[in-house]
Amino acid sequence: MRKRNAEFGVFGACLLHNTQMETKTAVAIFEALTSEARLSIFRLLVKYAPEGLVAGEISRRLGIPKTNLSFHLKTIVYSGLASVEREGRNTRYKANIHLMLETISYLTSECCSGDSEQQRACNMKK
Repeated sequence: MRKRNAEFGVFGACLLHNTQMETKTAVAIFEALTSEARLSIFRLLVKYAPEGLVAGEISRRLGIPKTNLSFHLKTIVYSGLASVEREGRNTRYKANIHLMLETISYLTSECCSGDSEQQRACNMKK
């Protein structure tokens, strides 16, 4: 099992060493977003990046009971998609925008590479 990084979660190590994301890492990230609640939570955190939101505010905005929210947030943080900080009695969650962009890059890294004509068209758009 990989060593957990406090800022990026278990799967953020590839970002710290500037290496290409592994398929195994991408799968874990996608698994973290397979529930409607977790996807909504992550999108909300992205919306409020870089400051993030405290757990109570996430609960209020999405209408998710705090007991359920805790479970979902734990999964998102463990995947590395969000970080957590204590602020007195509150817990603030922040989206890991770098990992999100790295995941998008992973998805698009071979875009149009199977069709040389289409690849040229894609490269022209970049």
